[in-house]
Amino acid sequence: MYNTKKLQFAHSTRRAGSSRLIANCRFYILITLVTFACQQTTNSPVRSDRPAHSTTASPREHRVTSASSSHARRDQRRSSAKSTVLPVNNATSRFIARVHPPNLKSPNDFAVQQAGGVISQYSHEDILLIRLLRAHNVAPIDRSPTFPDAQLRLGQALFFDPLLSGNRDVACATCHHPTLAGGDSLSLSVGTGTMTPSRIGPARISGRGRRFAPRNSPDLFNRGSRYWSSQFWDSRVAITPDGYAISPAKAQLPPGIMNLLALQAMFPVTSRDEMRGAIQDAYNPLHNNELAALGDKDWPAIWHLLMKRLLQVPGYQKLFMDAYNITLQDLHRLSFVQAANCIAAFETVAFSFDDSPFDEYMRGNLEALSNPQKRGGIVFYGKAGCGRCHSGPLLTDQQHYNLAVPHVGPGKDSKLGLDVGRYAETKDCRDLYAFRTPPLRNVTETGPWMHNGSISDLRGVVRHHLNPVRSLLTYNPESHLTQPALKHAYSAKGGVIQQMIQGVDLSPIAITRQEFDDLMQFLASLTAPNLHERLRATIPTSVPSGLPVPGLADVRRQQQEASTAK
Repeated sequence: MYNTKKLQFAHSTRRAGSSRLIANCRFYILITLVTFACQQTTNSPVRSDRPAHSTTASPREHRVTSASSSHARRDQRRSSAKSTVLPVNNATSRFIARVHPPNLKSPNDFAVQQAGGVISQYSHEDILLIRLLRAHNVAPIDRSPTFPDAQLRLGQALFFDPLLSGNRDVACATCHHPTLAGGDSLSLSVGTGTMTPSRIGPARISGRGRRFAPRNSPDLFNRGSRYWSSQFWDSRVAITPDGYAISPAKAQLPPGIMNLLALQAMFPVTSRDEMRGAIQDAYNPLHNNELAALGDKDWPAIWHLLMKRLLQVPGYQKLFMDAYNITLQDLHRLSFVQAANCIAAFETVAFSFDDSPFDEYMRGNLEALSNPQKRGGIVFYGKAGCGRCHSGPLLTDQQHYNLAVPHVGPGKDSKLGLDVGRYAETKDCRDLYAFRTPPLRNVTETGPWMHNGSISDLRGVVRHHLNPVRSLLTYNPESHLTQPALKHAYSAKGGVIQQMIQGVDLSPIAITRQEFDDLMQFLASLTAPNLHERLRATIPTSVPSGLPVPGLADVRRQQQEASTAK
């Protein structure tokens, strides 16, 4: 079962200790001093084509007025962004205002005395990178909050238990597995009705007549951060700045949801392709699927039957009573909201990482990044323009863009056989084929990439961003897709391609080969150390339902092979 001490120790280590607080202070002092040095030694202001973004924009404010060209539309998507430097928050702003920079020399001879009397030499690359980080509102990611151990144990059991799926063959962990960096290493997930129910990743085989999930399974890293305002590729689940929830369930959404991640956890269990099952599953005695017969928008009934199923298991009765400090007689008062809250708590703690080389650099450790990584960061936030969208503490502005991504798979709209992106939610033609900017922490481990996993090589992803139209027109599914069953699912309809090109939100950008290699080095710095080993420690050996834990047999097989090899 859930190793409370192991996860709690790692969690507490990241939160506790004055050294962490000092590190955060160092970064903000460093920002102020470096910016002052640049202003003293150069007359060039922060470039106006590198606007900062707000990471807390309301989902209702994603759209802007129309424009006559894609370039104007791209700029107007950032309608209220200014070229001025924005403080991370009021507390940071007040802190920086109290700092008085010392006398400064040239950028190549810039020194500042840090806490503890240590003198550090800041290179020209450090000065440029730190200035760009501030211009794009980049700050250290917030730490994971704490949760009662009993709620974490319940959340872990629910996360790994296939009992939450209609046919009892898919768990949350199936598509968000710790050994696969919080995803499933597939372009499009194989959901319920599979022929290999306990397997994960490429080992999963679709059942006869089953569709792939229409979109790539996103990672879960740092999704419990307070900076998040929306979830899913199309932001159909969101929370407004004043705390109102936006979701497909609308007024049917029950009360008591603790945060955005818990709100997101309410909906995969209702998806037919992902977890709930097809209508015919309700009449198959082998499945005993009481969820499949319900209507697609009968949200309360789906959640009620799921909770009823869970509370028939003695192990879950005990876990819920411990998590919420209630008696057996009070269990009937619970709803699926309490289950979703615990799933979100577990995901928050298990998938929160803030110690990548980039994170350490953000806290003032200038040695955490190599010189190529620093140069790559300067390209990322400067010449390549990646920071326009991958901004803020989350490395995403949470807005939506048409990147001319090749269409692969069944599409979210089964009638059209297409995925029109954000347009399905807003019905605004400017949102056609627009998808939310993904975060980038641990990005080297989270492929395949794009909203449909259409590119399986990270270098190919970067090339696509540098020239989306050329990448779309030359796309070859044979070389980009690793799932054999999907290679015939690539759609090259001329009308769709023309629509994508007309509305594309990125213009071609030229960088040198050396700049490209440095950029890839910078992306590698976003990955936490020993990531896979730390994630593997979150996998339980069993779940209360007694069903197989997804991927556990594969993990044990790998461990046995590694032991034999030694």
